[in-house]
Amino acid sequence: MEKEERKQDAGFEEYIAEWRSYLRRRPSLQSADIEELEDHLRLEVTALGEMGLKDDEAFLVAVKRLGDLDTLSREFAREYSERLWKQLVVSPAAGGTVAASNREALVAVGFAIAAAIAIRIPELFGLHLAGSGGANSFYLRNFSLFVLPLLAFFFAWRRKLDSADEWRLAAPFILAAFFINVFPFQTDGHTERLAALHLPIALWLALGFAYVGGRWRDHDQRMNFIRFSGEWFIYYTLIALGGGVLIGCTVAVFEAIGLKAEPLIESWVLPCGVVGAVIIAAWLVEAKQSVIENMAPVLTRLFTPLFTIMLLVFLGTMLWTGSGIDVRREVLITFDLLLVVVLGLILYSISARDPMAPPGFFDGLQLLLVTCALLVDAFALWAIAARISEFGFSPNRVAALGENLVLLVNLAWSAFLYARLLKGRATFQALERWQTRYLPVYAIWAWIVVVIFPRVFGFQ
Repeated sequence: MEKEERKQDAGFEEYIAEWRSYLRRRPSLQSADIEELEDHLRLEVTALGEMGLKDDEAFLVAVKRLGDLDTLSREFAREYSERLWKQLVVSPAAGGTVAASNREALVAVGFAIAAAIAIRIPELFGLHLAGSGGANSFYLRNFSLFVLPLLAFFFAWRRKLDSADEWRLAAPFILAAFFINVFPFQTDGHTERLAALHLPIALWLALGFAYVGGRWRDHDQRMNFIRFSGEWFIYYTLIALGGGVLIGCTVAVFEAIGLKAEPLIESWVLPCGVVGAVIIAAWLVEAKQSVIENMAPVLTRLFTPLFTIMLLVFLGTMLWTGSGIDVRREVLITFDLLLVVVLGLILYSISARDPMAPPGFFDGLQLLLVTCALLVDAFALWAIAARISEFGFSPNRVAALGENLVLLVNLAWSAFLYARLLKGRATFQALERWQTRYLPVYAIWAWIVVVIFPRVFGFQ
């Protein structure tokens, strides 16, 4: 047959075997029925391969098409598409057209240009990016509002949200703009800086509502948003690195002819590029998932053991020397960032793991990383509590206390679930669901810092 004349990719037969194994778990389906469905599937993959698709891409499309003819295939496609076929690039074969893909690219570029224009509009009212005092304060508080609402409505357009969901999506951004600009913050005060740091977190989680198409209660959709966040971060970092090289080359070549490009770069290229890249990176994640899906799990597996070793050495050194944690503002921020990075590694490891795979060595390594982070968090909490008992409450200390408590609860229960998973007493799905259900806690805490802290501490 024609399907036998075409050389298949190395992993193709593994995909077929898993698909066949899934069907065999249905007692109502006979072997002859499975063979007939498999024959249809192979023919469809061959036909799609002749159109230029790779076998893994063709396999996903073929299974989803076969799902239109067979209920079991449809169930299989829905259950396994998230974990088996992450390599599928958005393409005409996936149900779109070249024109639609080009239109989406143009819309993304349009939103990026709109973000670049938005960050320049305050200049018309005398608020300069390179200014000081009130101008600095304004940009500090509003920076995330120049781009995240546009990114949210890019996803709203792409997911075709109805008008009711669009209003629900707009509400947190409207409230954020109101509170962050109406509150009488002291310029460069503690509560202003805390609000500016926490507002992007609150709005990013609001962005998740648009990304999942309004289906926030769906666990799988929340996990998709976690995947997107990790992939977006990697793409944005790559764009930033490339932009840095471009800026360096630009400065060098203009200096060669006696011109200084720095003023133009500082006032136009850099701020416009920073906000525009937020939307471009999100569009790239959507359009080219296969590239990043290969990279992210590799980075996770690389940095998980490195961060584990670093935390073990730190804990051992601290115990050996008897040195406590110096609870200054910069140190608190450093520790919180460290714990957030560790949590990010845990989240993305969970999102990239095959949920059907048995517990293995890397799960044990994850448990060790979580345990180390938990101990570091406990020491930090002890130091913060001691500082509060000695010097009293302040916005920074209370914010650090709350953030570390929020992280402590997540890390503690994650460690418990990992331990049960390794002992065979819990499923991986329990760990996965715990992480996605805990996401609103971060949003709630971020909104508390943005809205309630300034009033409690007198906007100092």
